[in-house]
Amino acid sequence: MKRLLILFLLVLLAIPISAHAQSSMLHPTLGDGPYLSALEIDLWPEYDRPIVLVIYHATLSSDVPLPVQIVFRIPAAVSQPNAVAVGPALGTVGSIQYNQQVSSDGVWNEISFTATMPVIQFEYYDPALQKQGTTHHFEYQWPGDYAVQALTIEVQKPMDATDMLISPAMGTGASREDGLTYYHSDVGSLKTGQTFSLSLDYQKASDKLSVENQQVQPSAPINSQTQGSVDINKYLPWVLGGLGLLLIVGGVVWYWQSGRGVPLVKGSNSPQNQRRRKSIRRAPEETTAGEGVYCHQCGKRASPGDLFCRSCGVRLRVE
Repeated sequence: MKRLLILFLLVLLAIPISAHAQSSMLHPTLGDGPYLSALEIDLWPEYDRPIVLVIYHATLSSDVPLPVQIVFRIPAAVSQPNAVAVGPALGTVGSIQYNQQVSSDGVWNEISFTATMPVIQFEYYDPALQKQGTTHHFEYQWPGDYAVQALTIEVQKPMDATDMLISPAMGTGASREDGLTYYHSDVGSLKTGQTFSLSLDYQKASDKLSVENQQVQPSAPINSQTQGSVDINKYLPWVLGGLGLLLIVGGVVWYWQSGRGVPLVKGSNSPQNQRRRKSIRRAPEETTAGEGVYCHQCGKRASPGDLFCRSCGVRLRVE
């Protein structure tokens, strides 16, 4: 009996501990977790495909322990997600693996993955865009998978679209640097299981996609501090110095090559000097023959009475 009493007391003590551990995953207004502190849903109809691109930018609450298993539901007509990525902050996410489970009711498919970091980017293409002539209609629904502390919706107006009608209303929209108009709405908080629906209607006569009119834009202003940029002013002195050195070396080589035919040392055995020696050896015979003398330096024939060579200027050896 004492052992049973002690066991019963231990069970009673464990119940509050378990309840406290579970309550740490609860939000006072949003219900049980894991929940999202922020969720932005972007709807881009006919952006780069003739259907609707749906993008989730989700941030897990700091109360959610990581890693955590996340399950998003997507319409059954969607074959697979376009992107599943996590990261420490918006704009710094990386793709991860996921599992897809086809729903038996034919309404929703489940995409499950492990989030090791607090920021999630989730994308898929929804083929539910209806077209009847120039009239286009689309309906979106957030299935309420998790409690959301701050839900925002953003709709991109398709290129060449007119008479844009959004329900619930999202104002007149604002144009951005890419030339497209965006509609923004702060929905607020949603509890787990609480859905949100939105419908789009617009007129569009052409099949032109919005991405076709987009130009490549830098993600940040480009300056001398931009990674991968080259400051030509930094390297210009080195370039000019290198060109000057090449000119000097080229000049020296040209001078040396052009002067190879002129003997630099007396007594050289070059063919030209050998020809000059032959001319010098023939000079006494030709002198005795009365035909003049030849310069012992360059071999040029001198005129009678010359004391210096008319070609190179050296004094003639006249005996």
